[in-house]
Amino acid sequence: MAEFARFVFQGAAAARAAAGRAFGVALPEDACRANAAGERAALWLGPEEHLLLAPDGSQARIAAELGIALAGIPHSLVDVSQRQVALAVAGPVAREQLASGCPLDLDPEAFPVGMCTRTLFGKAEALLWRRSAEEYHLEVGRSFADYVLGCLREAQ
Repeated sequence: MAEFARFVFQGAAAARAAAGRAFGVALPEDACRANAAGERAALWLGPEEHLLLAPDGSQARIAAELGIALAGIPHSLVDVSQRQVALAVAGPVAREQLASGCPLDLDPEAFPVGMCTRTLFGKAEALLWRRSAEEYHLEVGRSFADYVLGCLREAQ
């Protein structure tokens, strides 16, 4: 399990552009896509809604940077760092492990690198992002982490 600084950002086009410049990662405009640069990432959650990920401990700095860049521009920025945990699922059987509890078609043509979406894993709500051919980033509610880990272990 990995800890991250996490923010849910909501805003129209001008707010998204300013947030992307301040955050250092352009917020994706295409549905179900993610952009990453260095240790930061922006994941599309819905129209005008994105999840911003950065190294744990950077919450105050990011909030300040975005606050300055977005002054006077309508938007919402909520720190959700403690709401979720991240699980890295990687390796040659990662897709099969995830498919054991996820209803999505994870074939590379249906779910290519860079794609992200909200889904279910078993009975847990999740956010799944395909980072590379054999690496996935799975965000789940903190209270579901042990359950999801157990399901992934059973699928090995």
